[in-house]
Amino acid sequence: MGNNIKNALIAAVMAGVIIAPVFGLQIVRSGMQTHLKPEWNMILSGMAIVFIFQMIRPVFGRVFKSSGKKRSMPVLTEPMRRGLIFLLIALALVWPFTTGRAQVDIATLVLIYVMLGLGLNIVVGFAGLLDLGFVGFYAVGAYTYALLYHWAGWGFWEALPFAGGMSALFGFLLGFPVLRLRGDYLAIVTLGFGEIIRLMLINLYTLTGGPDGISGIPKPTVFGFPMARRAPEGVTTFHELVGWNYDTQDVIIYLYLMALCLALITLFVSNRVIRMPIGRAWEALREDEIACRSLGLNPTRIKLSAFTMGAMFAGFGGAFFAARQGLVNPESFTFIESALILAIVVLGGMGSQVGVILAAIILTVVPEIAREFAEYRMLIFGLVMVLMMMWRPQGLLPVKRPQVELKA
Repeated sequence: MGNNIKNALIAAVMAGVIIAPVFGLQIVRSGMQTHLKPEWNMILSGMAIVFIFQMIRPVFGRVFKSSGKKRSMPVLTEPMRRGLIFLLIALALVWPFTTGRAQVDIATLVLIYVMLGLGLNIVVGFAGLLDLGFVGFYAVGAYTYALLYHWAGWGFWEALPFAGGMSALFGFLLGFPVLRLRGDYLAIVTLGFGEIIRLMLINLYTLTGGPDGISGIPKPTVFGFPMARRAPEGVTTFHELVGWNYDTQDVIIYLYLMALCLALITLFVSNRVIRMPIGRAWEALREDEIACRSLGLNPTRIKLSAFTMGAMFAGFGGAFFAARQGLVNPESFTFIESALILAIVVLGGMGSQVGVILAAIILTVVPEIAREFAEYRMLIFGLVMVLMMMWRPQGLLPVKRPQVELKA
């Protein structure tokens, strides 16, 4: 009991040290001078919460601890996985026709994160390579479409394959410096890669527009017919072609259906690839690189293929993001985005596609609902991840891995 109180006090003091500079100091201006005023209520409340949590944690540990053999966590079997995927697809198809504009817009953002989560799942979940700079590939895809439109006048459908190909090329090039790296060292290099991409976008002012970015990016057309209120002279809009009255809701639904198609393609391709020899090689690399090498597999090619394919899907998502926003700038591709995408993969369950989809929905929709806690968003994310690592490290819906048990 005494040791438990001691640990709780130490944790509370450390929490106070962390909370004080972030949330516990307020800048107060009096006349021409400013000074810092400590918010003791915030600091002491945070310390009290940490102290109470540390005190009751052993109680929860005894409650959840199995008395006999180790209790296996429920996992997602193949029939359950297929059923959940078909259910989610059915709900996604009817969603834009049963809800309002704001809900459809949020759902489009969810689908973008689903694409990014499934792409990172190839690198982290299947191949076991920790990537903290995934947002760099996302930025390459977005800026590829923006630059092709700005300098060459290309449309979305022309630029989409080039966006994916350019991101795949960057993923291939990133693979070479990290071939001999693992774990923390790999994470540091990929983190640096993401920041290098963002700083390049800021400094190449004549090409990328610097901090201002590139604006006026057009939305995708429907078979060459723009979905807009007006079109240039001699060009027929889609609404004029079909005889509809123009409504902005139609554009929102069209973008949503496009994002849904791209997400389904990403899901289908990643689901098929994981069953192919290259997918089995990714799993072998993730489990044991030495054993993988002893089987005659080439870890160099395996790592390069994982980085390349994951980056390609990030490029597709980036191109769609640029088309949806109509504007790209470096501030849309900060490290926070990489952390959010990685949180989606870890929260859903590394290697679990249905888990990634569920986590993308949770981490995108919940902050939109609880807007009054927007400034504490990252703090809540961190708390959720800590709790997940303590009680459910496999993720929300872990995938069932093939295994054979030998009886004693």
